[in-house]
Amino acid sequence: MLSVAEARARIVRNAPLMAVENVALDSARGRTLATDLAARLTQPPFDSSAMDGYAGRAADVAHPPSTLRVIGEAAAGRGFAGPLGSGEAVRIFTGAPVPEGADCVVIQEECTRNDDRVVVNTGAAPGQYIRPQGFDFKSGDKLLNAGRILTSRDISLAAQMGHDRLPVRKRPRVAILATGDELVAPGETPGRDQIVSSIPVGLAGLIEMAGGAPHLLGIARDDRASLEAHIAKAEGCDILVTIGGASVGAHDLVRSTLEARGLALDFWKIAMRPGKPLMFGMLEGMRVLGLPGNPVSALICGRVFLVPLIRAMLGAQSVDETLRPAPIPLAPGETLPANGPREHYMRAVFCDPSGGSGTAAGATAGADPAPSLTTARAVQPLPSQDSSLLSLLAKADCLIVRPPHAPAAGPGEPVPVITLDF
Repeated sequence: MLSVAEARARIVRNAPLMAVENVALDSARGRTLATDLAARLTQPPFDSSAMDGYAGRAADVAHPPSTLRVIGEAAAGRGFAGPLGSGEAVRIFTGAPVPEGADCVVIQEECTRNDDRVVVNTGAAPGQYIRPQGFDFKSGDKLLNAGRILTSRDISLAAQMGHDRLPVRKRPRVAILATGDELVAPGETPGRDQIVSSIPVGLAGLIEMAGGAPHLLGIARDDRASLEAHIAKAEGCDILVTIGGASVGAHDLVRSTLEARGLALDFWKIAMRPGKPLMFGMLEGMRVLGLPGNPVSALICGRVFLVPLIRAMLGAQSVDETLRPAPIPLAPGETLPANGPREHYMRAVFCDPSGGSGTAAGATAGADPAPSLTTARAVQPLPSQDSSLLSLLAKADCLIVRPPHAPAAGPGEPVPVITLDF
């Protein structure tokens, strides 16, 4: 069986870059920037006041108290038109252009105004409380790089740079197909031998988080005609994700149906727990990722394999940065047995060892903010790792990664951890 690292490398290898489209700023959050972005404007476009006060010349207030004649006013959007001479001052407000001839601003708390005179009670150095032209950035500066997943902060910066639309990669279209006679759609009442199909909606959220556009194809039954009809609905998509039906049982028809349609199988089965029956191949230019039917296995495999594939197709700067484990100590009283031949992804919670056994982050209303990978002091595995227990995956906020044949670990020993962020 392939290692997790080799399987992921094969999945993202030669992933095609999505085409570029221009979107409005208010639609750009979470999108991946396609090209480097340079400023079209200089910010600030002029020397501007950082405070409310009086603009003047540092030489005129070198020996306080100093009395200056107030010759006008400058406010944001309404600058003072004329030059400022020796012994003169201009009332100025935050964000206003600094008048020609002024080289400092004295805050209003240090001044006493009397009609057209102001007494400045303190000295000022040249440049005091002045934000010089281009203090933030200059026209032509490259401030956002291709491959960046755009945040709200980035979009605000792009607006100030002079852009109203941004070049981003088109979202990969990801078709999601559940399979099995035992499944019913969410909201339907299951029959005596049926369960709710919970995985597709969870994967859809994960796909959106990664920058893709999910398309739910529904539930295919365990017969070739149903499978073929549902697979045909994935035409035009970039990735097809199938759920279940890829093992070797009499009712596991997904792999053989796909191969009959021309699937070029790359691999099937990997050394991972949960997630051994993972399938990957190509079908008419579309990447096919077959996930296990157990909810936990499918969602963890989606996080480990599908997210990097989507990000690679978007040209993201860090395809799998969030999958690089960080060492976190095991909580007091916790032990992990030696691991077997498969890489094990164990559901866990960050905890504070000073609080005793630790509690799941954010489990109580009004609790302190949840620890993060960089702030957590310890990690605690959840009591069961059965791949059917979706409730424990919902409680988890991280995964302990146990490499193949990892030795036993005791309390306080660092273990590799990745966050769950979907």
